[in-house]
Amino acid sequence: MTSIEALKTYFGYDNFRPLQAEIIDSVLAGKDTLALMPTGGGKSLCFQIPVLAQEGLCLVISPLIALMKDQVENLKRRGIQAAAIYSGMNYDKQRTALDNCLYGPYRCLYVSPERLESEEFRKRLSQLPITLIAVDEAHCISQWGYDFRPSYLKIAEIRTNLQSSILNPQSIPILALTATATPDVVDDIQDKLAFRERHVLKKSFARPNLSYVVRYCKNADEKVQQLQHILSRVPGSAIVYVRNRKRAEELAKTLGCSFYHAGLSSEERSRRQEAWKNYHTNNLSTFNSQLSTIICTNAFGMGVDKPDVRLVIHFDLPDSLEAYFQEAGRAGRDEHQAYAVLLYAPEDKTKARKRVGDNYPEKEFIENVYHKTCDFLGVGAGSGLNHSFALHMDELIQVMHLPLLQTYSALHILSNAGYIDFENEQETQPRVKINIAAGELRHFDLPKDLFDLVQLLMRAYPGVFTDLQYMKGEVTRELHQQLSALAARHIITYLPRTRACRFTFIKERQTDIWLSEAVYEKRKNHYQTKLQAIVEYAENQRYCRSQVLLAYFGENDAPACGTCDVCRSLN
Repeated sequence: MTSIEALKTYFGYDNFRPLQAEIIDSVLAGKDTLALMPTGGGKSLCFQIPVLAQEGLCLVISPLIALMKDQVENLKRRGIQAAAIYSGMNYDKQRTALDNCLYGPYRCLYVSPERLESEEFRKRLSQLPITLIAVDEAHCISQWGYDFRPSYLKIAEIRTNLQSSILNPQSIPILALTATATPDVVDDIQDKLAFRERHVLKKSFARPNLSYVVRYCKNADEKVQQLQHILSRVPGSAIVYVRNRKRAEELAKTLGCSFYHAGLSSEERSRRQEAWKNYHTNNLSTFNSQLSTIICTNAFGMGVDKPDVRLVIHFDLPDSLEAYFQEAGRAGRDEHQAYAVLLYAPEDKTKARKRVGDNYPEKEFIENVYHKTCDFLGVGAGSGLNHSFALHMDELIQVMHLPLLQTYSALHILSNAGYIDFENEQETQPRVKINIAAGELRHFDLPKDLFDLVQLLMRAYPGVFTDLQYMKGEVTRELHQQLSALAARHIITYLPRTRACRFTFIKERQTDIWLSEAVYEKRKNHYQTKLQAIVEYAENQRYCRSQVLLAYFGENDAPACGTCDVCRSLN
């Protein structure tokens, strides 16, 4: 089947969008390819079509669980078998997904980058007929990108391992895709993914239908007034971005609409996202803030395919122009008129300076956080190597008397420095480990149900005597009570399902911490530069906003948009 036949057969389109055909032809020719396309440019087809036009499975690496679920469901509706593996899935579902990809006619397997760090998962991957690796949100691989994810650095190694397990070592190209990459990040992506040859295909990031606007306010109260005014004037779906959970909840209460942040359960986040996503304004003269508008932190929106968003408002100043451009770009994906509005007050500049200290606290503080966290986890000097813990940040900061924001930042810096692996809060599956030898069980005076349960654990999990094992299936209330009873007698260690950060020792606990210039000073300076760029964008009243944004991403010859607030004021 040719690529155009696959497009017509499965997706019902007669022609590709600009640049899609060139990217697909490059992938089918076996070339490593970096594709730069604006949000809504149709990036997913660029890896879905090649795998439909040839035999094999596409491994899609994405940090966005919402996107994984959405694309898998969309593919299934079109008769294309696909699977996703992400945090929160139980062991049985993960195993079934991998078995389906091995034995069934599956064409795409979506995984999170963190999944690549599991040795067991890597072994299963090597058995799969993978013919293409697609890396979505590829800017996350670059330390100079705005959303650096260390797990992305494993991708080149994964390709090497996969190629050593198949007959033709040149048969697995990498397709990297992103909607936000400065020239430095473009180079860094290709280096970190070990491209065999540099190869970039780029579509202009210009969005002619999207008008960029900055509204100047005296203070936060005036921002609220402006927000209410703008929402009342622009009908249709809207996203309002804020920097913290408290602000999201307060504004949602004021506006009478929904809010979304990472502090909600995954079920509640999914419910609120779907309710907003499925709302469609049939009568564009009608405004319904309760249904059409969602107030959220940057935890929302990545991978949400809602084409009819008319308005994206930033109540607070983002950390970078990359983050702003990515989030603003969620408006107008249907190519109809849409607006990206930034509310800016003088105090935002002062707050931006404070963020530098919050994100890059002093080195002495970072070392103090390291040792206090080790003490909190009960790990002594010279021990802890490869041990993983569910870290509850609220308990850590309360017991160890630490400030929340700076502590999060310190742990991320320690992760970048290679001392630990630290992942933000997520739901963890229940885990269990048996603390006694098999022959010692008879010495415990246990009720029959608990005795039988321990024996069942011994049979079901071969490694249960040495390491914590993820439990298969659902843990019912009764089973939870039984496991808790065994844990109370120290027969087992039982970690129930919970929301926590994941903290893993990459090195045994050190007595001293050393942060290199590359890990600390260079990244701190780079962060300051990015903040300065977004402040200058907000304060700019002379140059077309679209031109400013496009020049930041290396497009220096773009025409003035004619629709931003600056262009309108100059006409």
